[in-house]
Amino acid sequence: MNRIIFLTALALTVAACSHAGQTPPVSVTATKPQSPVTTQATAKPTAVAAAPQADKNAAGFAVYVKGLRQEAEAAGYPKTLLDQVFPTLKFHHTVVKADKGQPEFVETLDTYLPKRVNAQRIKMAREAYQKYQTELAPISEKYGVPARFIVSLWGLESAFGRITGNYSVPSALATMAYEGRREEMFRREFFLALDILRDGHVKFANMKGSWAGAMGHTQFMPSAFMKYAQDGDGDGHKDIWTNRLDAFASIASYLKTEGWQNGQSWGRQVRLPKKFDYARVIPKGSKDRAQWLQWWRERELPLSQWQKLGVRLADGSPLPASAMKAAVVMPDDKDGRAYLAYPNYQVLMHWNRSYYFVSSVGYLADEIVAKPAAKKAAAKVAPAP
Repeated sequence: MNRIIFLTALALTVAACSHAGQTPPVSVTATKPQSPVTTQATAKPTAVAAAPQADKNAAGFAVYVKGLRQEAEAAGYPKTLLDQVFPTLKFHHTVVKADKGQPEFVETLDTYLPKRVNAQRIKMAREAYQKYQTELAPISEKYGVPARFIVSLWGLESAFGRITGNYSVPSALATMAYEGRREEMFRREFFLALDILRDGHVKFANMKGSWAGAMGHTQFMPSAFMKYAQDGDGDGHKDIWTNRLDAFASIASYLKTEGWQNGQSWGRQVRLPKKFDYARVIPKGSKDRAQWLQWWRERELPLSQWQKLGVRLADGSPLPASAMKAAVVMPDDKDGRAYLAYPNYQVLMHWNRSYYFVSSVGYLADEIVAKPAAKKAAAKVAPAP
C-alpha cells in the first residue's frame, strides 16, 4: 500500500516537472530552452492561423487538423502514416487548461527537495543503480557519463520508467499547437513526431507521453529525440518508450553532447562568509541560456580563489585545493542555500534551466553512491570533484 501511495505521489511530481529534453511547460521549475533541431521532412508551408484564444474547441481543432494534414501531404509523408495518425487526433481540453493553469514559483529549495528526492525515491534509485549495473556500466564507459547521473535523471523524469505519460503524443502536440500560445514551436514538434514514426523507431500505439508531448523514459520532446536519442541495444531502433537500454544511452548521449566533463561532479553546497559580495552570485531571471552562460563566465573563479574569498564547505572545512573553475548559484537568493557550481552544472541546466531541478538531480546522484557513514553529510554537501 505504501508503494502505491508513493507512486501516486510520484505521478504528481513528475507531472509537475517532467519536461526533460526541452519541454516547454513550467511549474515549480523554469522552462527549458529549445534544442536547435531540424526536421528530416521537407520544409513545411506557412502555419495555418489558429482560431482566437476564446474559441478553442473541438470543432475549431478539426479545422486546424485539416490544415496540418495538408501540410503533411505537401511535405511528402507516406499516406499510410497520415491515414494512421490523423483520424486519431483529438482535442484535449484538459491539455489547454493545464498549459494555461500552471502554478507559479511558490516553493523554496528546502520544500522542493524533500518532495522530489525523498527517502523512498533515494531507495529506489539505489536499487536501480545496483540492479542495472551490467547495462549501465558499458553505457557509462562509452559516453563518459557516470551511471549515477543517468539513474538520477531517469528517476526524476519518469519515476524509473513507471510514469511516462498516457497521452498520444501527436494529439497532445496538435492540441498545444492549436491552443496558439506557442504554436510555431509545437507545430515543429508535431512534424518531428511524424518523422520519428516514419523512421520506424516506435509504433504509433506506443508513442505516448505527457500532456505537452514529452516522451517515454527520458521525457524527451521530439526535437530532443532527434538530436540525442540512441539505439542502446543495436536493434536498429531508438525506443525510449519501452527499451531501457535505449533510454539509458539516450540520457548519456544528451549529457555527452552538451559537454559533460567526465571525472567531475556537478557542484557542492558551500558556506559563504558574512561579508560576501553577493554581486559574485549568478543573477536569477536570465532571458535565455546565452545570457545565463554569459553571467556565469563573468563570475566564475578557480576554487583556490573562492577559498581566499572565504567560501568554505557546508561543514566549515576548506575547499579542495584545485584550479577548477566554479560559479556561485543561490536558488533562493540570500536566504537560501549557496552552491559552487562546476562546468557539469551547465550541462544539467541545458536539460532543464531550473536551479531546483539541477539541485534535485545532483542531490539524488550523490545519494545513490553515498557511504552510510556520510549519509547525513550527503544531504548538505556534494562530493568533491
